[in-house]
Amino acid sequence: MGKRAETIILPLELLRHLKPSEFNDSHEYHIWQKRQLKILEAGLLLHPSIPLEKSNAFAVRLRDIIRSSESGPIDTGKNSDTMRTLFNSVVSLAWRSANGTPTDVCHWADGYPVNVHLYVALLQSIFDIRDETSVLDEVDELLELMKKTWSTLGINRPIHNVCLTWVLFHQYVATSQLEPDLLGASHTMLTEVAADAKKPDRDALFLKVMSSVLASIREWSEKRLFSYHDYFQKGTISVIDNLLPLALTAMKIIGEDILLTGESPEKEKEERSMNSQGNRVDGYIRSSLKNAFKKVIEGQSIGCVFDDKQEASEALLKLAEETEALALNEKEHFSPILKKWHSIASGVAAVTLHSCYGAVLKHYLNCASQLSNETVEVLHRSGKLENVLVQMVVEDSGECEDGGKTMVRQMVPYEVDSIILGLVKQWIDERLQKGQHCLEKAKDTETWNPKSKTEPYARSAVELMKLAKETIHDFFEIPVEITEDLVQDLADALEQLFEEYIAVVASCGSKQNYMPVLPPMTRCHRDSKFMKLCKRATPCSIALEDPTHHHMGPGKEGLLSRPTTSRGTQRLYIRLNTLHYLLTYLNSLDKTLSISRRDSRNSTYFSANNRHRSNKTTSSSYFDSSRSSIAAACQLVSEVAAYRLTFLDSNSMFYESLYVGDMVNTSIQPVLQVLKQNLTLLCAILNDRAQPLAIKEVMKASFEAYLMVLLAGGHSRVFYRSDHEMIEEDFRNLKKTFSTCGEGLIPEDVMEKEAEIVEGVIDLMGESTEQLIEDYNAVTSEASGKEVVDAGHKLPMPPTTGKWNRTDPNTILRVLCHRVDRTANQYLKRSFHLGKKR
Repeated sequence: MGKRAETIILPLELLRHLKPSEFNDSHEYHIWQKRQLKILEAGLLLHPSIPLEKSNAFAVRLRDIIRSSESGPIDTGKNSDTMRTLFNSVVSLAWRSANGTPTDVCHWADGYPVNVHLYVALLQSIFDIRDETSVLDEVDELLELMKKTWSTLGINRPIHNVCLTWVLFHQYVATSQLEPDLLGASHTMLTEVAADAKKPDRDALFLKVMSSVLASIREWSEKRLFSYHDYFQKGTISVIDNLLPLALTAMKIIGEDILLTGESPEKEKEERSMNSQGNRVDGYIRSSLKNAFKKVIEGQSIGCVFDDKQEASEALLKLAEETEALALNEKEHFSPILKKWHSIASGVAAVTLHSCYGAVLKHYLNCASQLSNETVEVLHRSGKLENVLVQMVVEDSGECEDGGKTMVRQMVPYEVDSIILGLVKQWIDERLQKGQHCLEKAKDTETWNPKSKTEPYARSAVELMKLAKETIHDFFEIPVEITEDLVQDLADALEQLFEEYIAVVASCGSKQNYMPVLPPMTRCHRDSKFMKLCKRATPCSIALEDPTHHHMGPGKEGLLSRPTTSRGTQRLYIRLNTLHYLLTYLNSLDKTLSISRRDSRNSTYFSANNRHRSNKTTSSSYFDSSRSSIAAACQLVSEVAAYRLTFLDSNSMFYESLYVGDMVNTSIQPVLQVLKQNLTLLCAILNDRAQPLAIKEVMKASFEAYLMVLLAGGHSRVFYRSDHEMIEEDFRNLKKTFSTCGEGLIPEDVMEKEAEIVEGVIDLMGESTEQLIEDYNAVTSEASGKEVVDAGHKLPMPPTTGKWNRTDPNTILRVLCHRVDRTANQYLKRSFHLGKKR
């Protein structure tokens, strides 16, 4: 046509020069004609580059023609009025200028977005029709030809770069994302766009087109990058290498031009921070892994199984396994690519998975609050997973300034060891509660009767020891790291129970409950009615009778041959047996703890550190305190049983009747016979280990009772100095009774030591009255530091301590009070103003 391209209105010229005869039929021609008119409508009426007033006459006429073409083709012949009107309207509209001045370029297709759509359609022709993923070899020539349309379409180099970026990107998407090189080419063009975006003379059309293209690229790319585990598998992971730089460049351009969107400065700062390369990739990693982890949970339906402890534990074990697999897959396949843009990509992945699994583990532990093998297994597996994830962070953070400490601090520890320790201690407390229940039951219901003939100890002790044995067995069955501290915690808990139970066994009063009240001291007068009766009834010569002779009738003797041990005393023996049963069982439990502890050191749950520490802190026994308590309790119960037997069960024939009246009519032989019977019964009931102490305490109580007969027997007992030999013989027989009871139950040296005080008092009874008075004055002077002067003044009464001794003033005075002697009587009357026996 001999015209410059920018002066040609192509659709108008096509309408003028192409005739209906050049088409197959009128319908085809009609469709083509409407398309040309639509282009003119879009470029001149709908999206003109220069704003158009609605009342413009040319625009009105053009609309009418376009409207009329809907029903049929318009006449485009040379002589057609419609064609002339169309021509005049189109030319007038196309040659307008912004300021009304003449222009050498027509504007029929340079309005946005018509120009961009037309140019993008042109750019699409660079692809091979036979292989749409390939660019034609003649692409450079084609693009050079397309450049000639820039003046017509209002395109410039920046807009061309944006459009070509979009065409390459769109072609990659449209061809099922088969050719990653298209993404690479798109990214190359986008770097050109980035450079254009930094220029100060950017026009509004460029910014508008760029914003639209970047928004589309960003939306499509981030949809995949925020869930890259869903979109990229082993065969397509490498695509991330092309997609990620494209997305990041788009983000960078958007971030640098954020003010163009009219955002506030605060929003701009936030957006710039989010769009920084590291932060963006960090966000992709965290988001994608969270989504992947969520799908693993949904696949296992974990949220539905927490009500069932067994199922929940199995689900957590499987989840830990799959989480570890997810982490290793990330480290092997995704992190090497992502590391190019984020130096600690693998570390971020590990931190994210650690947090995700930790949340599920926390929920599981809230539901499974009690120790079980399943819970421990889950915790151990969780600890293993945590170690893997922490190691990933450490390995990935080697180049960081702080060695990855900041990343590790983001990982809230699972604290598996402390949780297990807490659960074990809680388990110990629960077992302690069972023990406390057993203890309370013993306090309320224990009768201290033997469990059976072969088991002469309390049933409650058997139940308590059975519970302790089961507890120790179950404790070492727990698949945890058994440290010496845990073993000691268990031993301490059990010992607390034992101590309380021992206290229950020992709660049987004291010997003072059975000690008789001492009668007041009085002086014995030779001419008293009581003494006269005694003299008339028994001449003095009888005092030389054999003290072993029994003076009671045969009926009485038969009754006394039986033991006097009461049921209450026998129950005290059962308490003693129970204490020794506890002691035996403690030794067994101690041995079990020691052996199990050694075995646990060799198990997979016992670490080298704890093994070393345990070797340093091993003690000889775990229950030394309980053993000491048992020893003290045995001493107390034996003492109480002995004093009850002596001063309650045998009181009527021992303290109440022995030597009452005079020495002749009250022999000690019946007392010794009953004592032998009582000791025989004691040995029949008591455990062998309990017998020595029990018999020793009976001996001490008997010696105490014998002393009280001699020193605190009241006005019914009087003694001559000549009774000394008979008393000495009776005491030898009393000692003999204990020495012949069992084989070596009471060592001779022990017996002699206990008898020493009694024999000292008996020796006092063999002294003369004058010597007794002299002894009394001597010890009193020594105690007070002043010489005692017998001048008829009342002397202070020496206190009764109950600790009889031949050097004790009170003891010497009591011997004088029971002495049938005028000198003694006068001394007591003059010095102490003591009254007579009545």
